[in-house]
Amino acid sequence: MIRIALMVVWLLLSAWLVIWTAEGLFGVNQRESIVPFAGEDTLGAPIIIGVAWGLMLTFGGTMSGFGRRRKLRGESHIGVGRIVEVSRTGLTVNDVPQYDLFIRVTPGSGDDFIAQLRTLVQPTDLSSLQVGNPLPVRYSLADQDAVELADISDPSVREAVLQWRIDRGLIDPRQVRARTTGTQVPASVIAVRPTGRRLEGQSELALTVLLAPEGQSTWEAETTVFAYPEAISRFQVGAPIWAFYRREDPQTVAVTIEKEPGR
Repeated sequence: MIRIALMVVWLLLSAWLVIWTAEGLFGVNQRESIVPFAGEDTLGAPIIIGVAWGLMLTFGGTMSGFGRRRKLRGESHIGVGRIVEVSRTGLTVNDVPQYDLFIRVTPGSGDDFIAQLRTLVQPTDLSSLQVGNPLPVRYSLADQDAVELADISDPSVREAVLQWRIDRGLIDPRQVRARTTGTQVPASVIAVRPTGRRLEGQSELALTVLLAPEGQSTWEAETTVFAYPEAISRFQVGAPIWAFYRREDPQTVAVTIEKEPGR
């Protein structure tokens, strides 16, 4: 009901602005406008109504074209999506432009699908929203037209994304125990070689890494990692990374470029 009421109000505001604009274009005396609130002040009312229209368009509608987002229908799941298109909607709120992101989502089971996310994007954040970039998302199989961004700092989201990688073979089965239950320590890359394998748009790298636990001796280990093209530079020789290992098997190592909270 709330969504319907907001839609009705937005449509009324839209009609008001269209009529007021048309009167101006055709030379009608807007002091005698047929729309309410024009009256003596022919500038203040359109500004106020225009701002209200823009705010409702941004924050009060649905993802299907009226507004910014809608609540996902059905049970939500966490997965990884990749941006396939970025386009401006033409709306700007407080100098922050609004964009439509079209994201190809790979669900836990079933076929990929493309969903839409409409959101305001700070100019400083636009570089992270390029075509091909991965994003953790929440999606619903009952509502494949829209997605929500998932907070990667949420432990449940990190766990779901990790399981997504494991299920798709993006983490070597021999590394899974180290990655899920091992100790995370600082490491650095001392050798890197592409293997030529690709999965899910990611390239496999064979690495020699130097693990350096605080207060302990360092050691070298051989491992592999799948990385998106934009992340490959983070695995170049000398790059600082993070490694996971189990004390009873220090040569079986999984690596990542992010430090996990509490690890």
